[in-house]
Amino acid sequence: MAYGMVWSGEGLASAVIPLVLQRLLAEYGHETTLRASGVAIFIICAPLSFFIRPRLPPSNATAVRPWGLRFLFSGLFAPYQLGNLVQGTGHFIPGIYLPTYARTVFGASGYFSALTVLLINVSTTIGCVVMGTLTDRLPATTCILISSVGATVGVFLVWGLSSSLAVLYVFCVIYGLFAGSFTSTWPGIMRALGRNRETEEPSHGSIDPPMIFGWLCAGRGIGSLASGPLSDALTKGMAWKGNAAAGYGSGYGTLIAYTGVTAALSCSSFLWRKLVTSRGSLQS
Repeated sequence: MAYGMVWSGEGLASAVIPLVLQRLLAEYGHETTLRASGVAIFIICAPLSFFIRPRLPPSNATAVRPWGLRFLFSGLFAPYQLGNLVQGTGHFIPGIYLPTYARTVFGASGYFSALTVLLINVSTTIGCVVMGTLTDRLPATTCILISSVGATVGVFLVWGLSSSLAVLYVFCVIYGLFAGSFTSTWPGIMRALGRNRETEEPSHGSIDPPMIFGWLCAGRGIGSLASGPLSDALTKGMAWKGNAAAGYGSGYGTLIAYTGVTAALSCSSFLWRKLVTSRGSLQS
């Protein structure tokens, strides 16, 4: 749950910052806004570094552990990372395009178009805490499945079939609750990979959980970098515009479809676990 609360803080900040930036951009332009943002981040964050303390005091008798990268070659990490990377390529697309979508498709004003991002981030704050709590009680693959199914249904059925701004806002809430909470499943992945597959006993001596966290962050970062050129290519030519119903015929149909597919594929680790379990049952 602790990780969920940490990620929820990011969502809460993101719920406020878009509104502030929208006002600053309108009043002062992008150059002044960028400088003011940099100064504000430094003034707010720099003093907080003095209050950061390790959970346990450092011990002089404890040797520095070497990097434990054995999990990369164990065959257990790949399904989690694959789903994480694929999810990252589509996860950020709604947050980038929804304000433009609301403005061009439904004629929303600046505030009401920015409200789409606000709703996603507020819902992410709640979803991260809930998912963090579930991760303490359920297997990581089950939590990933919950996130994946909720996001997939929201994209394909709510965003894709939205015919009004109110329905689009409903999608923003659903997407924030489910897709926004995906990273809160990472502690469950760290716990799963830190256990011996046969005995189910902790094996943290050979696997360092923070190292797993770092690789998951790297995978998500690669996905987010790839989402930019991918989404740009998907919106060129406004494919399907006028040839499909509701959101699919708005010109953003391919973008909606891609986001839904990546959300569905993010549960690849759940399918992998089921496949391994069924194969083990047949062999026994």
